Formats: sequence, C-alpha cells, structure tokens
Amino acid sequence: MDILKKIHREIVTLSSEDSFLVEDRTKEFFDYPMHYHPEMELNFVLNGKGVRRFIGDCMEEIDDIELVLVGPNLYHVWEQHNCTNKKVREVTIQFHSDLFGEAMMNRSVMRPIREMFERSSHGILFSKEVSLAMKNRLLRVSKMGGMDNFMELFSILYDLAISRNQRLLSTLTPEPPHFEHNNKIKKLYEFVQQNYARKITLTEAADLVNMSNVSFNRFIKKRTGKTFVDYLNEVRIGYASKFLIERDLAISEIAFICGFNSIANFNRVFKKNKKRTPTEYRDDFIGIKRVL
Repeated sequence: MDILKKIHREIVTLSSEDSFLVEDRTKEFFDYPMHYHPEMELNFVLNGKGVRRFIGDCMEEIDDIELVLVGPNLYHVWEQHNCTNKKVREVTIQFHSDLFGEAMMNRSVMRPIREMFERSSHGILFSKEVSLAMKNRLLRVSKMGGMDNFMELFSILYDLAISRNQRLLSTLTPEPPHFEHNNKIKKLYEFVQQNYARKITLTEAADLVNMSNVSFNRFIKKRTGKTFVDYLNEVRIGYASKFLIERDLAISEIAFICGFNSIANFNRVFKKNKKRTPTEYRDDFIGIKRVL
C-alpha cells in the first residue's frame, strides 16, 4: 500500500515574475484530490462546517470558518465529508517561498514572518478569532490590484505571523525544520530522529546536551511546549502515521518499530495525538480521493 506515491503534484499557475496568485470562489463541493506543490498556500474557508481537512498526517473536521498556512511540498486537501452547505466560500492565496528574497528575510523586522514560514512545514492553523478578524481583508484581496494587492497581502502575512494561539497541524514535515537559533535543539532533534525506535531515557537526552535532568526538563518545555516524553511520543506517532499510510504492515509491527513496547500504550498515545485509533486513521487515508 504505497498511497503517497499516488498523491497529485499540483502545477500552480504562478510564474517566476508573479508575486501572489489569489483564487476566490464559492463552491458547492470539494472534489480536488490530495496534492502538494513547492509554493506556499494560505487557505481561508467560510461556511465550511463539516468539511474534513488533511494536512500532512493531521486530519480534522473543520468548523464554519478557518484559516491555514501550508508550507512547501506539504500534502494537503479539503474534502466534502459532512459538509451540507452548497455555498462555501474559499479564498486560496499561493506564493513562492522565496517571495521576499533572502536578504530581506534576514532583516530583523522580518523575523516573525521568517519564523512563521519555518513553522509552516507542519501547516499552521490560526485561531478562530484571528480568522474572523481577517475575514473581510481576505474577501477583499482578490478585488485589489498592483501594489495595493501586494502591500495588503504582505500586511496580512505579518499580522498572522504575530498573532496568538497558532497551532501546528502535522507531525510529519517534507524536510527537516530549520534550527537557526539553537544548536542544542538541533542536536536533540537529530538524535531523536535517529533513535526513536529504541528506548531513550530522560537522562540520556539530558546528557546529550550537557544538562541536568531538571534543567533539561525546563529547556525542552520552553522550546517545544511539551515534556520530553510527549515530544518523543509525538515524533514516534509521526513515523507511525507515515508507516500506516505507506506500508502494508500489521499495526502491532508498526508500534514496535516506532519504539512502543506495548500495543495498548501505542493505541492510547496514538488516539490522544490523532483523535482516532490507528485502524481508523489508516481507513480514513485509504478513502481519500486521489489521482491514480
């Protein structure tokens, strides 16, 4: 079962001379297949309660309004699922990941946008409050042209970058995240990626970055918002999700190769992270519309 090889590579009609591509439409049905593209995408959905969104290995049923930033080559799709509304408004804004250029992105004023773009490799869901605040601006942007359009979209991206309560969606990313400011986090990330399949103790991880267990606990909590155990489990569940999609292996076998020594514990942690059992997760991905 190699589902990921069947995902559609979208060819975005955005030339190297263009800045943004904006599509604003009212639709009766979501029928585009799971896809990816090297361009970044900001997607706004209004009146879409019941639509199901897939971003990487994250799938959720959405509410009436949502706003998501999808990073380059991260596979994604919005599908009809339980939505009965025949007038769903969708505004999609696509742009090159190097839109602002390396020299500009390295300016201190651009740091919020730069860091948001780095996080977008997971997909970012903005809060409902932010989505509502952005609603009228996003609905107007397709009617603007020239420099007014560029400046408004730049302003929207900056306001999103500094907004509160952003949530990362996928535990899988198309490529390793950047660690511009912290070598210890980079070292820990690489260590966990290489050793997630075996038992890793808190002491072993703390020793890796020359910290006591207490200091390491504070460090990892501050940097990731999670305990070390939760961080490690999230990485393992990310790989388990990938294997459930890509490989025709028994769930118990996937649990073992992802570092879980108990199928019961694997099922519990998986459901806590993905809001469904491993079996339900695999079945949901099999049912996605895709190009063969």
